Amino acid sequence: MRAITYHEYGGPEQLKLEEVPDPKLGPGEVLIRVKAAGINPVDWKLATGGLDEAMPTYFPVTPGWDVAGVVEALGMDTPGYAVGDEVIGYARKDYVQHGTYAELVAANVRLVARKPAALSWEQAAGLPLAGLTALQALDRARAGDGDTVLVHAAAGGVGSLAVQLAVARDARVIGTASEAKHDFLRELGAEPVTYGDGLVERVRELAPGGVDVALDFVGGVTDESVELLGDPSRLVSVTDGRAAEAGGHAIWVRPDTVGLTALADLADAGRLTVPVERVYPLAEAADAWRAQQSGRTRGKLVLSVS
Repeated sequence: MRAITYHEYGGPEQLKLEEVPDPKLGPGEVLIRVKAAGINPVDWKLATGGLDEAMPTYFPVTPGWDVAGVVEALGMDTPGYAVGDEVIGYARKDYVQHGTYAELVAANVRLVARKPAALSWEQAAGLPLAGLTALQALDRARAGDGDTVLVHAAAGGVGSLAVQLAVARDARVIGTASEAKHDFLRELGAEPVTYGDGLVERVRELAPGGVDVALDFVGGVTDESVELLGDPSRLVSVTDGRAAEAGGHAIWVRPDTVGLTALADLADAGRLTVPVERVYPLAEAADAWRAQQSGRTRGKLVLSVS
């Protein structure tokens, strides 16, 4: 099969499109013919060696944890799926080697769910990691009806989904983004504010009493979040360990079929969509990484595979 690989740590320049062996299919796994693969910052951060102490890495590596595709074969003991089923998955393994930037990927059924019919293949591929991150952050913060939720980096891949999920919970959402993305946030249901110096004052102009929940998807905003919160335990960050030191939570997204199914159901109910800024062919994965590293993307970047 064709797959994107890298043979040593480095940047986008290490990525190559190569022929590699088809994946082996173990018990409890489905073999997925990949239609599209979502791109996430963790993909290129792993490639730099930044998480080498946290996860064992075996070269050559095929990056990627997000997948949308069609079940092509079944391993032993997979009664819930059939060949031809359309699925999505957060196909993270306990080691770094066999990822989703490939024509085929083997994934445990605990990592997959039915593809939402309302989403295109590209949108569906952008949902798993970012959607689960947003969902688990909101759950950890106990966000719900009547809360005012501050979402940092609200126009990004995770932030844009967190805004929609908070709105679906009948929360009021204030989202930070550059001014060029404010109309986009309004379309999602958030009240936009510009990030940077003076953020606390700008948020208080909208919410004089502060906010109930703060979700950090960018880093470097712990102090501002705590100042705006009445209860620091309702601060959740996916990027900054200082959130835990301040009384909040620093989280790492977990695979969760139940959560993934809930996200798919919301999409099919018309309450959640996946904004995709650009779709790249598999061979242009390096260009996609460079675009994401620029920090200027809106929503998700996705690879079209087959």
